[in-house]
Amino acid sequence: MKEDYAIVLDYLPNGYASAFKKESLAQAIGTQMFTLLELVPKPECKLLPKEKVYIGQDKREKVQYIKGRIEYNKLTATAKNELNIVLEEIIQEQEPHFVEFFNKAGSISVRQHSLELLPGIGKKHMWDILAQREKKPFANFADIAERVKLMPNPKKVVMDRIIDELSSDSKYYLFAKPMPKERGPGGRY
Repeated sequence: MKEDYAIVLDYLPNGYASAFKKESLAQAIGTQMFTLLELVPKPECKLLPKEKVYIGQDKREKVQYIKGRIEYNKLTATAKNELNIVLEEIIQEQEPHFVEFFNKAGSISVRQHSLELLPGIGKKHMWDILAQREKKPFANFADIAERVKLMPNPKKVVMDRIIDELSSDSKYYLFAKPMPKERGPGGRY
Protein backbone atom coordinates (compact mmCIF):
# COMPACT_ATOMS: atom_id res chain seq x y z
CA MET A 1 0.00 0.00 0.00
CA LYS A 2 1.38 3.39 -0.99
CA GLU A 3 0.54 6.93 0.00
CA ASP A 4 -1.71 8.96 -2.31
CA TYR A 5 -1.37 12.29 -0.54
CA ALA A 6 1.27 13.99 1.54
CA ILE A 7 1.38 17.18 3.58
CA VAL A 8 4.44 19.38 3.11
CA LEU A 9 6.37 19.94 6.33
CA ASP A 10 9.21 22.06 4.90
CA TYR A 11 10.13 23.39 1.47
CA LEU A 12 13.79 23.87 0.56
CA PRO A 13 13.88 25.86 -2.71
CA ASN A 14 17.64 25.23 -3.12
CA GLY A 15 17.78 21.82 -1.45
CA TYR A 16 20.14 21.03 1.38
CA ALA A 17 23.07 23.41 1.91
CA SER A 18 25.47 20.45 2.04
CA ALA A 19 24.14 18.78 -1.13
CA PHE A 20 26.37 18.55 -4.20
CA LYS A 21 23.42 18.84 -6.59
CA LYS A 22 21.13 21.77 -5.87
CA GLU A 23 17.49 20.89 -6.45
CA SER A 24 14.27 21.98 -4.81
CA LEU A 25 13.07 19.58 -2.17
CA ALA A 26 10.15 19.24 0.17
CA GLN A 27 10.00 17.16 3.30
CA ALA A 28 6.51 15.75 3.74
CA ILE A 29 4.42 13.20 5.61
CA GLY A 30 1.95 10.80 4.02
CA THR A 31 -1.63 11.10 5.19
CA GLN A 32 -2.44 7.38 5.43
CA MET A 33 0.62 5.60 6.86
CA PHE A 34 2.53 8.65 8.09
CA THR A 35 5.47 7.91 5.81
CA LEU A 36 8.15 10.61 5.95
CA LEU A 37 9.17 11.48 2.40
CA GLU A 38 11.41 13.74 0.34
CA LEU A 39 9.60 15.14 -2.68
CA VAL A 40 11.02 16.91 -5.72
CA PRO A 41 8.53 19.47 -7.02
CA LYS A 42 8.08 20.22 -10.70
CA PRO A 43 10.42 23.04 -11.82
CA GLU A 44 7.65 25.64 -12.08
CA CYS A 45 6.09 24.74 -8.72
CA LYS A 46 6.76 26.02 -5.25
CA LEU A 47 5.36 24.00 -2.37
CA LEU A 48 4.12 25.61 0.81
CA PRO A 49 4.26 24.21 4.35
CA LYS A 50 1.01 22.41 5.29
CA GLU A 51 0.08 22.10 1.60
CA LYS A 52 -1.57 18.80 0.68
CA VAL A 53 -0.10 17.39 -2.55
CA TYR A 54 -1.02 14.35 -4.62
CA ILE A 55 1.80 11.79 -4.80
CA GLY A 56 -0.12 8.76 -6.09
CA GLN A 57 0.37 6.79 -9.31
CA ASP A 58 -1.70 9.07 -11.56
CA LYS A 59 -0.60 12.40 -13.06
CA ARG A 60 0.77 14.68 -10.36
CA GLU A 61 0.16 18.41 -10.53
CA LYS A 62 3.03 19.69 -8.41
CA VAL A 63 5.35 16.79 -7.58
CA GLN A 64 7.83 15.63 -10.22
CA TYR A 65 8.91 12.56 -8.27
CA ILE A 66 9.32 11.09 -4.81
CA LYS A 67 13.02 11.07 -4.00
CA GLY A 68 12.50 8.55 -1.24
CA ARG A 69 11.77 8.00 2.40
CA ILE A 70 13.50 10.06 5.02
CA GLU A 71 14.30 9.25 8.63
CA TYR A 72 12.87 11.41 11.41
CA ASN A 73 16.33 12.55 12.51
CA LYS A 74 16.99 13.91 9.00
CA LEU A 75 14.02 16.28 9.14
CA THR A 76 14.82 19.97 9.31
CA ALA A 77 13.96 21.89 12.48
CA THR A 78 11.07 23.51 10.60
CA ALA A 79 9.74 20.12 9.48
CA LYS A 80 9.89 18.76 13.05
CA ASN A 81 7.98 21.81 14.33
CA GLU A 82 5.33 21.50 11.61
CA LEU A 83 5.01 17.76 12.18
CA ASN A 84 3.09 18.20 15.46
CA ILE A 85 0.64 20.67 13.89
CA VAL A 86 0.13 18.58 10.75
CA LEU A 87 -0.28 15.33 12.70
CA GLU A 88 -2.92 16.90 14.92
CA GLU A 89 -4.86 18.00 11.81
CA ILE A 90 -4.57 14.58 10.13
CA ILE A 91 -5.67 12.78 13.30
CA GLN A 92 -8.64 15.12 13.67
CA GLU A 93 -9.66 14.56 10.01
CA GLN A 94 -9.36 10.79 10.45
CA GLU A 95 -10.86 10.66 13.96
CA PRO A 96 -13.24 7.74 13.13
CA HIS A 97 -10.24 5.61 12.06
CA PHE A 98 -8.41 6.19 15.35
CA VAL A 99 -11.54 5.76 17.47
CA GLU A 100 -12.02 2.44 15.67
CA PHE A 101 -8.56 1.46 16.92
CA PHE A 102 -9.72 2.04 20.52
CA ASN A 103 -12.85 0.00 19.76
CA LYS A 104 -11.10 -2.98 18.14
CA ALA A 105 -7.49 -3.09 19.39
CA GLY A 106 -6.43 -6.54 20.54
CA SER A 107 -3.61 -8.31 22.33
CA ILE A 108 -0.11 -8.39 20.91
CA SER A 109 0.97 -11.26 23.16
CA VAL A 110 -0.19 -13.10 26.25
CA ARG A 111 1.31 -10.34 28.39
CA GLN A 112 0.72 -7.21 26.36
CA HIS A 113 -2.23 -5.48 24.74
CA SER A 114 -1.77 -3.04 21.84
CA LEU A 115 -3.55 -0.34 23.87
CA GLU A 116 -0.62 -0.46 26.31
CA LEU A 117 1.69 0.75 23.55
CA LEU A 118 -0.02 4.12 23.67
CA PRO A 119 1.84 6.62 25.89
CA GLY A 120 0.10 7.09 29.23
CA ILE A 121 -2.01 3.93 28.89
CA GLY A 122 -1.15 1.31 31.48
CA LYS A 123 -3.00 -1.77 32.63
CA LYS A 124 -5.65 0.18 34.55
CA HIS A 125 -6.58 2.42 31.59
CA MET A 126 -6.44 -0.57 29.26
CA TRP A 127 -8.93 -2.51 31.43
CA ASP A 128 -11.16 0.59 31.70
CA ILE A 129 -11.13 1.02 27.90
CA LEU A 130 -11.93 -2.66 27.34
CA ALA A 131 -14.79 -2.57 29.86
CA GLN A 132 -16.30 0.61 28.38
CA ARG A 133 -16.11 -0.58 24.77
CA GLU A 134 -17.86 -3.82 25.80
CA LYS A 135 -20.81 -1.76 27.01
CA LYS A 136 -20.92 0.39 23.88
CA PRO A 137 -18.36 1.26 21.17
CA PHE A 138 -16.74 4.66 21.49
CA ALA A 139 -18.18 7.35 19.20
CA ASN A 140 -15.30 9.85 19.19
CA PHE A 141 -12.29 11.08 21.19
CA ALA A 142 -14.51 13.09 23.54
CA ASP A 143 -16.54 9.96 24.28
CA ILE A 144 -13.35 8.05 25.17
CA ALA A 145 -12.14 10.84 27.46
CA GLU A 146 -15.54 11.12 29.13
CA ARG A 147 -16.13 7.40 29.73
CA VAL A 148 -12.59 6.38 30.74
CA LYS A 149 -11.80 8.19 33.98
CA LEU A 150 -8.48 10.08 34.17
CA MET A 151 -7.68 9.06 30.58
CA PRO A 152 -5.01 11.23 28.95
CA ASN A 153 -6.22 13.19 25.91
CA PRO A 154 -6.86 10.39 23.33
CA LYS A 155 -5.87 12.55 20.34
CA LYS A 156 -2.58 13.52 22.02
CA VAL A 157 -1.93 9.89 22.99
CA VAL A 158 -2.30 8.82 19.34
CA MET A 159 -0.13 11.72 18.15
CA ASP A 160 2.61 10.89 20.68
CA ARG A 161 2.57 7.24 19.59
CA ILE A 162 2.91 8.20 15.91
CA ILE A 163 5.85 10.50 16.69
CA ASP A 164 7.43 7.71 18.74
CA GLU A 165 7.03 5.28 15.82
CA LEU A 166 8.56 7.81 13.42
CA SER A 167 11.47 8.81 15.65
CA SER A 168 12.62 5.47 17.05
CA ASP A 169 13.07 1.90 15.98
CA SER A 170 9.88 0.51 17.46
CA LYS A 171 9.23 -3.20 17.87
CA TYR A 172 5.53 -2.72 17.10
CA TYR A 173 3.93 -0.25 14.70
CA LEU A 174 0.29 0.66 15.24
CA PHE A 175 -0.08 3.62 12.88
CA ALA A 176 3.10 4.51 10.95
CA LYS A 177 4.84 2.54 8.25
CA PRO A 178 8.26 1.41 9.52
CA MET A 179 11.45 2.33 7.72
CA PRO A 180 12.90 -0.58 5.73
CA LYS A 181 15.69 -2.43 7.52
CA GLU A 182 19.22 -2.20 6.12
CA ARG A 183 20.15 -5.27 4.12
CA GLY A 184 23.92 -5.23 4.41
CA PRO A 185 26.21 -2.88 2.54
CA GLY A 186 24.44 -1.35 -0.39
CA GLY A 187 20.79 -2.13 -0.14
CA ARG A 188 17.42 -1.69 1.45
CA TYR A 189 14.41 -3.93 1.27
